Amino acid sequence: MPPNPKYLTRSKWQRFAKISAGFLGGFLVTISFHVALGAWFSRSYVVITGYFSIFLLWAGLMILAFLSRNGWKLWGIYLLITLLFVAVDYF
Repeated sequence: MPPNPKYLTRSKWQRFAKISAGFLGGFLVTISFHVALGAWFSRSYVVITGYFSIFLLWAGLMILAFLSRNGWKLWGIYLLITLLFVAVDYF
């Protein structure tokens, strides 16, 4: 059964933004979140639980990227969240 064309992204730039935000942006948010957790908790606990939670969080953020309407706004949101977690780790 073919998909309904009205739900597909027509712009190649939007498609690129969604795919790159899903893979790279989701990865940046996931890793920065776990690094920030390492600032509060023992790093060994974060590494042990990270084996499972990194994949789950990354997959969830990737799914959210493909559900969004605008990939560039999503990139902005992912970068702001990443900078927030990096700032938490820095201070």
